[in-house]
Amino acid sequence: METTTLALLLLVPLLVWRIYSRLKKLVARQKSQLWRHWSVAIAFPVLLLFLATTTKFDVLPLSSLGAAALAGGWLGVLGLKLTRFEHVGKDFFFTQHRYLGLAITMLFIARLLYRGMEIYLNSRQDVPVPPPPFGQSPLTMAAYGLVIGYYAVYGGGLVRGRQRNKPLQAAE
Repeated sequence: METTTLALLLLVPLLVWRIYSRLKKLVARQKSQLWRHWSVAIAFPVLLLFLATTTKFDVLPLSSLGAAALAGGWLGVLGLKLTRFEHVGKDFFFTQHRYLGLAITMLFIARLLYRGMEIYLNSRQDVPVPPPPFGQSPLTMAAYGLVIGYYAVYGGGLVRGRQRNKPLQAAE
């Protein structure tokens, strides 16, 4: 095994730990900003349609993308049920369920890291075999679909929750 490969394998756990510690801060109590929720609720479904076109409408990657997006949407509904909402004065806060959000995001990052390692180790071979094109990998499409479905439904649910609970007007 080459030195660079060994160093890379030793650094991967450190990288995963750093990503986890950063993500842990993102699933803590956050101030609800309506423009962020709208941007996620609109941009993620558009991204899903774009990814569907990258599959070149091949059945296996497209179906794994769609099935994972449906599963992610279902998990988004579950995540909304487990989310704690707070209304303090005129401000809204929400606390996402820590383990559900972290598990989905870390699963996505793990797939990206695996794909990167696969490309790196393949380039070190005497006769490199090109990896499948981006949109042709069913597991990669499933990871994207899961994350996109979860956060699109979650963002839409946060928008709906904010619209239901308008800030209280001060009596004059």
